Amino acid sequence: MTIWLLALILAGSLAGLGYRQGVIRVGFSFLGILFGAGLAGPLSGLPRHLMMFVGVKNPVLLWALPPLIIFVVVLMLFKAAGFAVHQKMDVHYKYRAGDLKLAYWERLSRRLGMCLAMANFAAYFVLICMALYSLSYWTVQLASGDQDPAWMRLLNRLGKDLQVSGLDRVARAADSKSRTYYDMADFTGVVYGNSLVEARLLLYPAFLTLAERPEFQDIANDKDFTEMWQRHDPIMNFFNHARIQTILKNPELLALIWNTAAPDLTDLEEFLKTGKSAKYASEPLLGRWSFDVNAALVGVRRTKPNIAWSEMQKLKQWMLSTYSKTSLVATTDHKVIMKNVPPLGQTAASGAGLQTLQGQWTNVDGKYQISVTSGANSQDLAATIDGDRLTIKGSGMDMVFERQD
Repeated sequence: MTIWLLALILAGSLAGLGYRQGVIRVGFSFLGILFGAGLAGPLSGLPRHLMMFVGVKNPVLLWALPPLIIFVVVLMLFKAAGFAVHQKMDVHYKYRAGDLKLAYWERLSRRLGMCLAMANFAAYFVLICMALYSLSYWTVQLASGDQDPAWMRLLNRLGKDLQVSGLDRVARAADSKSRTYYDMADFTGVVYGNSLVEARLLLYPAFLTLAERPEFQDIANDKDFTEMWQRHDPIMNFFNHARIQTILKNPELLALIWNTAAPDLTDLEEFLKTGKSAKYASEPLLGRWSFDVNAALVGVRRTKPNIAWSEMQKLKQWMLSTYSKTSLVATTDHKVIMKNVPPLGQTAASGAGLQTLQGQWTNVDGKYQISVTSGANSQDLAATIDGDRLTIKGSGMDMVFERQD
């Protein structure tokens, strides 16, 4: 198996190096491995900020390189200290202790160095297994077969070898990453492997604000990207896509995506299966709503039972042409966006153009109040929810919406 071949090569190399360097240098290297591994996480913020300062925006590099840099720096400091101590011991035995003691010391140092090198091998191997496990956990779920690059296929093979050999348990025991890291990988794998979840994903309450950002609006309207997803193209094609590159080069947006999704992964998984969110069930207004022309006409008929048939038909044609694309979005940060809506209170004879209104929503004892701004005017509208129907009281007519699902 590939993982055992790697272990054999690593053990042989370190044993030979340990014999050559001696016990002092190998011992300091062992301490450097331990301290480097312990400090790599806590001190990784400094090199990460420096990388961002010089213009590095690749999220994988910003995640992987800073701990590695700290580890290497700490290890080099210990190696330098070990070399200095080794030199002092070498000078002592070479010029002060005599040839016999020098020979005894060199033989003892080399043999102990080769033995202690096995401790270095164990430490290195555990760290390598941990790195392979945490990386391959993502790449295995995003694999597309022979179309993937060679490095990804090799990483996936090593990751699978870890699992078959049982070494994944060693990696998990040494890994300090939170469960959220791996839950996010599971979620990403589900989304990548099933393009049908896109529509429901954009309806999840926590993602409503993100979905309104121009970066995600561009993706949703990109036919080429949608076809790639439906064809299940290799994951690297997605990473190289211009729309995804725009997101990947924005560390602040990536952090926002992670911080938005991470706390709700369990609830999000259930939402993708059932369309229901236990976490946000107490706020039924949250979500996307589409204008329901027929329901609005029923409301007009109810308030004006004597309206003439000709006037009703004229009103219907106007509503079909005016409100066919009208929608409403209510987000978790208490914002409301009404798209493609005429000025509130407009009648069929007004002829004003469509607009996008933004505002706030509040819930007081189960009664919703929606405040929207149109130009210099601000209006407060009462809203009620009955199942999947939202009714907003207006001066001209009631606006009726149906929940998108």
